[in-house]
Amino acid sequence: MKISFEFFPPKTEQGKEKLIQVRQSLSVVSPKYFSATSGAGGTTQDTTLETVLDIQKNNNIPATPHLSCIGLKKSNIIELLDKYKDININHIIALRGDIPSNIRNIGDFHYANELVEFIRSKYNDNFNIEVAAYPEMHPQAKNIESDLTHFVNKVKAGANGAITQYFYNADAYFRFQDDVQKLGINIPITPGIMPITNYTKLLNFSSMCGAQIPKWILERLKFYENDLESLNDFGFDVVANLCQTLKNQGVNSFHFYSMNLVEPSLKLAKNII
Repeated sequence: MKISFEFFPPKTEQGKEKLIQVRQSLSVVSPKYFSATSGAGGTTQDTTLETVLDIQKNNNIPATPHLSCIGLKKSNIIELLDKYKDININHIIALRGDIPSNIRNIGDFHYANELVEFIRSKYNDNFNIEVAAYPEMHPQAKNIESDLTHFVNKVKAGANGAITQYFYNADAYFRFQDDVQKLGINIPITPGIMPITNYTKLLNFSSMCGAQIPKWILERLKFYENDLESLNDFGFDVVANLCQTLKNQGVNSFHFYSMNLVEPSLKLAKNII
């Protein structure tokens, strides 16, 4: 079983110290890698690099940086990738990234497939490249057909694998797999797993990223909103059952959105290995 965990770059010294402890705790399940997110337009570029360097230096677990291209020039991408190559990082997650409302110069890349193609042309096979997948459709896509086309373009540009946006309906994942296979795509597609620990935050985040929360889950989360213990127990059961369903159908890799916390990602990971 292949397990990975995602972190966001901490902004404070306290957050940095906490993340070190989180990584140490999560290391007990021997994850394949730890990933570090990046903000669009280079907004967290320095802290992402700092986080990646810290992971690479202090863990036996490899670091995998996110690389968002909106707002960046080719020279920025080359500078970053050269640094990663120098410290033996050979795995990246290539993304377009959200377009900030105040950005004036969109940069040299408009779509993730352009970034993937550029990396392949510049670095050949030095990097294992993963891209994003959206089983329930990207929130800015015109329709499911155009969304699938964008995904196919990223793969044809040279992506080795993909990680999905989180979802709570396993059928969405399996349907997406079927759809892209019919289009000739057979790369590994790792499900992204979001633990459920907070009703309001999950609702807001899902609204922004287009992830759907089934009504039966939403109503129970609302009912448990002020009962944290019951909400956590219910949330664990929902996500654990989702992971087991995926595993029973042959899925052997899971990417956990840890939110820089040990639990419940660690509990969920232990439950499936």
